[in-house]
Amino acid sequence: MHVALRQAVTTLFLASHGCPQTGAGGAEPTRLFDAPERVSIRGHEGDAMEPFVTRDGRFLLFNNRNDPSENTNLHLAERVDDLTFDYRGELPGVNTAALEGVPTMDRDGAFYFVSPRSYRDTLSTIYRGTFRNGRIDDVALVPGVSPRQAGIVDFDVEVSPDGHTLYVAEGRFVAGNPLPQSADIVVFERRESGFERRPDTKRVMQNVNTADLEYAACISADGLTLFFTRAGKTMAGSPAILVAARKSKDAAFDEPRHLAAIEGFVEAPTLSPEERSLYFHKRDGRRFVLYRVTRR
Repeated sequence: MHVALRQAVTTLFLASHGCPQTGAGGAEPTRLFDAPERVSIRGHEGDAMEPFVTRDGRFLLFNNRNDPSENTNLHLAERVDDLTFDYRGELPGVNTAALEGVPTMDRDGAFYFVSPRSYRDTLSTIYRGTFRNGRIDDVALVPGVSPRQAGIVDFDVEVSPDGHTLYVAEGRFVAGNPLPQSADIVVFERRESGFERRPDTKRVMQNVNTADLEYAACISADGLTLFFTRAGKTMAGSPAILVAARKSKDAAFDEPRHLAAIEGFVEAPTLSPEERSLYFHKRDGRRFVLYRVTRR
């Protein structure tokens, strides 16, 4: 069961590689960003996916290829400049023989990631730890996020810079089908004992979540701009990165727009600390590599 779960979660992490570009829902493109450039991780020869730049800009966190044939782990690189990072190895204190991926962190070093290591017993996948000097301590499940229903898997997580809000991709599976039947982004607010699903999350995300698959959220520091990935459910084409804005934290996000400068098989947007750059991973031949676009 554990192997089957890992394969299912891995498939969902990849959002059915080869989902149609029509998954962008025909959204009007925007040229908010421009000039795609390849990011170099010196000393790392493998795949790089699910990037995250720490809030102080010092480190790049990512995972290697999400594939059942590999032990997907979290990795660390140190900034040289906006397009160059030096590889420092696997992220200490967090990796196991199970899948670990999708790193995110708030300004105070509260570090979140996804792992199905205990799903068989807990029906939960979102973990938290503390990032200190390039390593993770005090790893534990995040209470209040999982609905604890078999077949529902939380496979992506983003924490707001202030640490108060989680944006979680919740996927639903049915027996016998390795692909998700649905995937939506759900909003959670921090409470004393953990996190609690925002009661009006359906309204807030009504223009973001569709019958397609939405996942890999990235929120701006003011909470008013949301970047995410949308993909269709069939096996042809590519997913797309979109952006949605709103006027206040209580408002619903407006209709999303496709980022015109980002093309090909692309996923997992993440902002630089000053929010001038957007990083993401892209399939380049048989490998996944990192790219950056910059604000116009």
